[in-house]
Amino acid sequence: METRRTRIGTRGSALALAQAHEARDRLMAAHGLPEDAFEIVPISTSGDRIQDRPLSQAGGKGLFTKEIEEALHEGRVDLAVHSSKDMPTVLPEGLELRAFLPREDARDAFIGRSVRSIAELPLGSTVGSSSLRRQALIRRMRPDIEVITFRGNVQTRLKKLEEGHVEGTLLANAGLRRLGLEHVITDLMPLEMFPPAPGQGAMCIEARIGDQRIAELLAPIHHAPTGAALACERAFLAALDGSCRTPIAGYAEVMGERLNFFGLIITPDGAQSHDIRTDGSSGDAAKIGREAGVAIRAKAGPKFFDGWY
Repeated sequence: METRRTRIGTRGSALALAQAHEARDRLMAAHGLPEDAFEIVPISTSGDRIQDRPLSQAGGKGLFTKEIEEALHEGRVDLAVHSSKDMPTVLPEGLELRAFLPREDARDAFIGRSVRSIAELPLGSTVGSSSLRRQALIRRMRPDIEVITFRGNVQTRLKKLEEGHVEGTLLANAGLRRLGLEHVITDLMPLEMFPPAPGQGAMCIEARIGDQRIAELLAPIHHAPTGAALACERAFLAALDGSCRTPIAGYAEVMGERLNFFGLIITPDGAQSHDIRTDGSSGDAAKIGREAGVAIRAKAGPKFFDGWY
């Protein structure tokens, strides 16, 4: 029986807290523990504080994890709950991704102010997004649309949309569902046309390597199919040296012992793209993703990446 209070590190946004609560609730159910066996510890991150410029100019993905990982490394928290798509492919020494929770719907959701879909937007409309991948995919669909950087948490972006700063925006369907905001969605983007970021829709739990108590605590809530899918997607990203500075999409689906993967790289203006489809044994997930990344890089050629970094 677990008696020591377990401290869960998380960002302080409404979505991050909802995810931390979901992880806590799963741990409570798995071990028959009371709520007061856990403490949720909100931690302000650089990514939350920097609102005046795109994250790609401020340092990339690690901005959403740095301070939480410092707290984990120093023992101020026992585990950390993250959105998988925020995680750099290289973790700080001594830390590991120990568990993945069952993945939510990975699709992007369009929220239109006066129209229901991107296709219905009037010529020259303005759409807001902070993601280079979403910006590039929008430009590929509708070169006439002006895409502007749109920072802030989910509620902030929805408020800006309502105030008329833009005609539409895109957010992860998974996040909206976790916040009970499905009703704001006006269109769901098909995976084939608008592939998600690697890790989108999946929550991961980070822990200290060698912490046996936490490893045993997390083991019952780890979802192996999601773990395999994310191993593939993160290996694809790592092979491309992917960060917030690069428009990269990747999605793996595990069905029994098989894994199907689709990956895409696209220039920020949406004008050029390359994609790859592959499959194999789910036990070879990381190998499949890594080989797909190497193959698509070779297919695109070195000039494709000029000016991205």
